[in-house]
Amino acid sequence: MRCILRQRELVADHWRQLGDEAGDGDSLIVPLAQLRIDPQRWHARSGPLGVCLAPTDRAEELAAELPRLSLVAVEFPNAGDGRGYSTGRLLRERLGFTGELRAVGAGVRHDQVFLLARCGFDALELAPGEDPEAALRALRRYDVGYQPGAPGVLLRRQRFFA
Repeated sequence: MRCILRQRELVADHWRQLGDEAGDGDSLIVPLAQLRIDPQRWHARSGPLGVCLAPTDRAEELAAELPRLSLVAVEFPNAGDGRGYSTGRLLRERLGFTGELRAVGAGVRHDQVFLLARCGFDALELAPGEDPEAALRALRRYDVGYQPGAPGVLLRRQRFFA
């Protein structure tokens, strides 16, 4: 079982990906493309449901689904792809998503965790080879933001300049 950084703690991840062995009551993450094909099938499951957004997916397409989702995973394919930051803020601020917002993919690096948290991400699946302890230190590195960030629990102490 892999570990993720959730709400400032390293925890075992109980969520399964589509294709993993998962029972009807398990927490399951499906790609948005699969959810679109047969939404009734996925919502008929008894376990919590999450969706994974690829960089080209539009978060607005989830607006009607968000109340039924426990998790939205946003894919960061590489460190230079910033579309996921905008998706995170859009989900939190405009669409009002209150469930777990998770950053996933090769672009989730310890030097970006503070910015991810400012955009509303409360869970991070670090890229392979990344040091989880370095990611925790990165969250504590700054305690002042020049602009307000999206609500989230990764950043508990925030002071903002006016």
